[in-house]
Amino acid sequence: MKQWLDVSVIVANLEQYGRELGPVIAVLGFTAALVVAIPLTFLTLVALVAYGPGSGFFIAITAATLGAAVTFLLGKLLGHEVVRRIGGKKVNAVSQRLSKRGILSVIAIRMVPVAPFAIINMIAGATHLRLRDMLIGTAIGMTPGTLIMAFFIEQLIDALKRPSLLTLAILAAGGSLIALGIWGFRKWMQQPGH
Repeated sequence: MKQWLDVSVIVANLEQYGRELGPVIAVLGFTAALVVAIPLTFLTLVALVAYGPGSGFFIAITAATLGAAVTFLLGKLLGHEVVRRIGGKKVNAVSQRLSKRGILSVIAIRMVPVAPFAIINMIAGATHLRLRDMLIGTAIGMTPGTLIMAFFIEQLIDALKRPSLLTLAILAAGGSLIALGIWGFRKWMQQPGH
């Protein structure tokens, strides 16, 4: 069990799988995983580790955009009522904001994830939001966070291999900033007119 949880072993296995599978299979697998609601951030980190910062970045953005298209179309097919039952009470509020602001709302939601990727996409599909706006907003909104992860992936792996008080403090600060961003975005979404 200890070997399975060893960061060095995990990284080596991911890199080996990346070489064996290739980028096309990675994009298709990543896309399928998003459709069944595997967390986007986790999949992005896996792609970055398996393929390196450059290729991993393009795989993550491409797969996220394809996953957004598939789940958007699924939401359109299921309709608003079914998506509302799946997503819960706040679906109407998110739905109205997505349809009013189009690309800008999608960019904001992608920069500060407030709900599961697949659920947001299905909600968007059940609104009057255009698929084009969804795809452009997804690609633009995901780029900054994915670039940051790509830039720091080597440091993150190193920190996981050799944790220290400094790395734990940095992770705590990063987690706090993310939580603050999510809180701020939710407050912004609750304001009338947004």
